[in-house]
Amino acid sequence: MGKLVVSLDGVVIKEVQITKDKTTLGRRPYNDIVIDNLAVSGEHAVLQMVGADVFIEDLNSTNGTYINGKAIKKQLLTHNDTVEIGKYKIKYLVDEGGDYEKTMIMRPGAVPPAFTPSGPTPSAASMVMPVQPAVIKVLNGAAAGREVALTKVVTTVGKPGVQVASITKRPNGYAFAHVEGSTRPSVNGVPLVGDSVPLRNGDVIELAGTQMQFIHR
Repeated sequence: MGKLVVSLDGVVIKEVQITKDKTTLGRRPYNDIVIDNLAVSGEHAVLQMVGADVFIEDLNSTNGTYINGKAIKKQLLTHNDTVEIGKYKIKYLVDEGGDYEKTMIMRPGAVPPAFTPSGPTPSAASMVMPVQPAVIKVLNGAAAGREVALTKVVTTVGKPGVQVASITKRPNGYAFAHVEGSTRPSVNGVPLVGDSVPLRNGDVIELAGTQMQFIHR
């Protein structure tokens, strides 16, 4: 599966998995990927999944759709392509989640020898850990209900120029830190005081008017 990483001025705003045959992109709220910016047309472009391939097609937008700096009408996306719409950059990545899927497929054949009458060995238990990255779930606003898996070492959230925070994946868990903005974000209603705080399952993060719940199953 591929995914799109939307960024503005180098700050990641959202990540979207491509799971449908057609994924629409534009300024109107009914699009699958909404970019609320006047440089983006109401219905700007559409991504079409054909087997394992993903094509992007410009829908006669006002300002055009560019891939790696070149204007396109319709083009096949390849790993690491950068789609440019206005000031926004959308990087197409063949999802590293595929590595997790391979691990899951391999495990049924690999695990039984590791089991003993007393239960799984520590090595078998440790194999399960990478399959379950934490996620943040948006609780309010237009993106309510959307979940983003925290597969990267550092994931940034918020609105560039207003309020930005980071969630860092560490060996012993996840940490939340303030990056940008005069107002500090809060965790469970308490404004962040120090450099960073550890996140626990169920914690509610609030920044730039958006509430998100940290879920580590």
